[in-house]
Amino acid sequence: MQNVKDILGQARKIVAVAVLLILLMGIYIETASAARLKDITHIKGVRNNQLIGYGLVVGLAKSGDDQKVLFTIQSLTSMLARMGIKVDPNEIRAKNTAAVVVTAKLPPFSNAGSTIDVQVSSIGNAKSLYGGTLLMTPLKAADGSVYAVAQGPVTLGGYSFSGGSGSEVQKNHPTVGRIPAGATIEKEVSFEINKKSQIVMSMMQQDFTTAIRITDTLNSYLGGPYAKAQNSGSVTVQVPNEYQERVVELIARIERLQVETDRPAKVVLNERTGTVVMGANVRISTIAVASGNLKIQISNQFNVSQPGAFSNGRTTVTPESAVSAVEEETIQLAVVEPGVSIGEVVMALNAIGISPRDLINILQSIKAAGALEADLEIL
Repeated sequence: MQNVKDILGQARKIVAVAVLLILLMGIYIETASAARLKDITHIKGVRNNQLIGYGLVVGLAKSGDDQKVLFTIQSLTSMLARMGIKVDPNEIRAKNTAAVVVTAKLPPFSNAGSTIDVQVSSIGNAKSLYGGTLLMTPLKAADGSVYAVAQGPVTLGGYSFSGGSGSEVQKNHPTVGRIPAGATIEKEVSFEINKKSQIVMSMMQQDFTTAIRITDTLNSYLGGPYAKAQNSGSVTVQVPNEYQERVVELIARIERLQVETDRPAKVVLNERTGTVVMGANVRISTIAVASGNLKIQISNQFNVSQPGAFSNGRTTVTPESAVSAVEEETIQLAVVEPGVSIGEVVMALNAIGISPRDLINILQSIKAAGALEADLEIL
């Protein structure tokens, strides 16, 4: 009787462990293969707007543009003229001013009076913007309208100092800086999202399979055929009646939905750095790979030439170089079986004992042979 109880107790423990493993595997699969809609899509029309402006940075310690940069002199002259100060451009000898281009991003739904960060970049021959102050600079969009005005002290992530003897000390990039909250928004971009009867979800990575999965997930959540895939990059969602005038709430609810994404098989090669990146869906057909190495050795030897006794010759050193090239006689021929996962593909290729750069050449040859079932992209 005691043995029966022990067996039942062990059986319950085994069942409990099995159930726990299944649950953990389910959690792992869901977190590993599924992604939130907000991470793989964005709402069409809800985007940043690029702003640009031209301005002057003053207060530099003789590290600004010199007299050869004519547009800096003209800009300084025009600014002084607007302030009621007339000056001859030929008499300006200021080295504390630099002409800059100011860029910023206007976020969607920004309100007038809000502030945004700006980036300041020198366009003359200034050596450093360290300690400078950007004067009031209007920032325009592509339509030519002014949406923000920037002004304030420039902060740098580096510095540059030079001495009178020509020595110089520099860290990072001293001709580009930022002004946190340096621009004030003056004009808003109107976009009434709550008035819309439909929204378009644009996918960051185009794929037909993922678009259909997004459509099925949305229709299942909304309880009707409200979503429709237009193509491989966008899904249109009709706003249900209960969410009319509440489109923001609808977006907040559906962007948290989990969707299993799908990607085409791709291998990316960077020959400059010897980097190889392969996606999870890469497959290789049965092939035979031979890898051989050519070793080139260059050695230098210095000989001393000693003249004879009582001669007028000089002792000289003559270099002698020897170059040899040896190709390994042992040719490694390995058979790579069809890989069912990226792990098996990598293990099969590593078993040959090849370097990353050799792997790049082998993958190109495998693609040429038609055995690489993936798109090959070379950077």
